Amino acid sequence: MSFRINTNVSALNATASVTANSRSLSTSLERLSTGLRINSAKDDASGLA
Repeated sequence: MSFRINTNVSALNATASVTANSRSLSTSLERLSTGLRINSAKDDASGLA
């Protein structure tokens, strides 16, 4: 008996794309809501100092 493993590559790619876009939207909304270009050290470590 053989087993077949099926994956839906299109769905996986779409999920990854939606996740990346959601992360980008979250960052943009954070910047927009605070009115600051730098909200945390990961945005610009030298500019935060």
